[in-house]
Amino acid sequence: MSYFQHHVFICTNQREGGEACCNNVGGSDAFAYAKDRIGALKRNGAGAVRINKAGCLGRCDNGPVMVVYPEETWYSFVDNEDVEEIVQEHLINGRVVERLKL
Repeated sequence: MSYFQHHVFICTNQREGGEACCNNVGGSDAFAYAKDRIGALKRNGAGAVRINKAGCLGRCDNGPVMVVYPEETWYSFVDNEDVEEIVQEHLINGRVVERLKL
């Protein structure tokens, strides 16, 4: 059994020279929002949810992106409303958000 029910990696990679990257389109903001929401919901820690920053996840053109394990579900999102939907539906209720899935 996994230590966390869900382990989430959100790309916060920053590239130089104007290259496409998740941080240019809100990766760090999404990370902060998701981490704060999981904490506020008291769903962080062992047996629950872990939100981690990630370097480049290799899907820059789809950014910002996150991947949720153990399901290996990839998401792209636009704003905190999308991130909130992933938190509520996938991380809390166990339902993949098909409209945001890559």
